[in-house]
Amino acid sequence: MSSSPDLARVLPRVLIVSRRTVRKNKFVDFVGEYHLDLIVGYGAVPVIVPRVAGVHTLLDSFEPIHGVLLCEGEDIDPSLYESSDAGDGDGSALSPDQLEAVRRLHPSDAAIDHEKDSIELHLARRCLERNIPYLGICRGSQVLNVACGGSLYQDVEHELGGEAVQHINYGDYDGHRHPIRVLPGTPLHEWFADDLADGEDGGKQLMVNSYHHQGVRRLAQRFVPMAFAPDGLIEGFYDPNAYNPAEGKFIMGLQFHPERMRKPGSDEFDYPGCARPYQEFVRAVVAYQEKQLAAARVPRSAVPTSPKLNKEMERRRRVIFRSFSLAKDMYLSGGRTKPAEPRDLDAGAEFLESNTASLSVQQEKRLKQMGATVRNASGYLNSLKVNNGREAAARALMAEMTVDQLSDLASFYQTMGRICSEVLDRKLQALQLRE
Repeated sequence: MSSSPDLARVLPRVLIVSRRTVRKNKFVDFVGEYHLDLIVGYGAVPVIVPRVAGVHTLLDSFEPIHGVLLCEGEDIDPSLYESSDAGDGDGSALSPDQLEAVRRLHPSDAAIDHEKDSIELHLARRCLERNIPYLGICRGSQVLNVACGGSLYQDVEHELGGEAVQHINYGDYDGHRHPIRVLPGTPLHEWFADDLADGEDGGKQLMVNSYHHQGVRRLAQRFVPMAFAPDGLIEGFYDPNAYNPAEGKFIMGLQFHPERMRKPGSDEFDYPGCARPYQEFVRAVVAYQEKQLAAARVPRSAVPTSPKLNKEMERRRRVIFRSFSLAKDMYLSGGRTKPAEPRDLDAGAEFLESNTASLSVQQEKRLKQMGATVRNASGYLNSLKVNNGREAAARALMAEMTVDQLSDLASFYQTMGRICSEVLDRKLQALQLRE
């Protein structure tokens, strides 16, 4: 019987959601082989998540997840990014006639796949919550933007009018290219630095492919653009606060398909930089897995422990705890149980008066369980009233805010939470090293 695999030698796993099509009157799932080749070639294992009803409820079964690559697929359901609110105030991005024209022109893309939407949005949000490396190509970049509160053009040609660049050419599907302006100081600029040409506007230009009729309309606040098409459409973006492949950080979306930018009749890339998004993504995936394994190997003795109390502090803690216990007994007995001395309750009351302004919900719950709110806890009760008042005021204020404002506010606090978590991790690591 074979032994259990050495987890330290198991390659990291990259989840890729399949797309479905009809073959022999049956649905079949598929993923473009170029994506799989690049993931395997740089040292990770692609795990295909089938687009099957109910899979979005089973994502825990695909753990561990070290990276997510989302690519091609149908249009995202407009209700998920509230396209009517993203319009110009006319209540709708496209008229019924325009929508029908889009369906005729792009029949394979315009059919909404609600299950794929659900699976991929769940995965994108899981990556954002845990800082799991994420690479979105084409539709995958749109999913990432929507997951963070951004919006999309339902159809670039109709909404941008005569200014629109041709982003898809069915007559020259793989050969079609259009220019993009690559912004300096971005990963995209670094990857293609040796192949950028001077554009008419003085910026650095790159010729890329396109297979889409939708695109980013309002970029979510956490992201920074990396490239624009001449019509202003964002062709690439990333989160600069979550980009450091060596440390396992990579959150990025590309509207074009670098994996398909090949010379005619050859598998050779148009530019050496075409492989770099996959190379750096897998590099981040490997580093993310190493961090997870390192955390799992940390012995219990190396985990920072709570600082030990000196004798006086320990005595004080026991007095306060006894005070809370007495208060709880009084409460449960309906006042029949009384302390030997009235002052036995004073220590708990004094603690509550001076230390409850910044308690967490869990701490408040624990104090309640100990009977801490029974007697002389006016400071604690008042703090709860103040907090309740602040929450009510905040809800009233937010009810007046627009969807865009609420999205920006949520993105801000999400960023602050991530920064706080990262700083806390560094401080805990420093404590481990000192010990």
